[in-house]
Amino acid sequence: MKKMIAFDLGTKTLGIAISDALGIAAHGLENFRFNEGGYQTAITHAIEVIKREGVEEVAIGLALNMNGTDSNSSKASNIFKDELIKRMPNLKVKMVDERMSTMLANRRLLESDISRAKRKKVIDMQSAVVILETYMEMKKNGQI
Repeated sequence: MKKMIAFDLGTKTLGIAISDALGIAAHGLENFRFNEGGYQTAITHAIEVIKREGVEEVAIGLALNMNGTDSNSSKASNIFKDELIKRMPNLKVKMVDERMSTMLANRRLLESDISRAKRKKVIDMQSAVVILETYMEMKKNGQI
């Protein structure tokens, strides 16, 4: 099985998480920073990571409003997905509802007694871990 990767796209950061080769565990890879609105830089970096890691499956967080409708963030994530597929047509890309991922990631960091300043630096990467764990669980349960 090939490694899987997840992205949590923000306005200035791209949280990245990767699975082990067996697709059992997810861990944070990096929190890539880019200029606000510099999504092309984020896409280019994402493609570099995908190629370097030999990834064939990608999960992208979809930040819907709590009522399930599209948000500005979810629209940006869909554009990000479309651009990835355009540049890498053989890539399997799945959108994953991430409405609670930041809250869960923050809770995990709080439980680890990590300072507020450090949490702020790694929250998007930890959110990507939650997104990837959700994706792997969905796969395991045959929901994908």
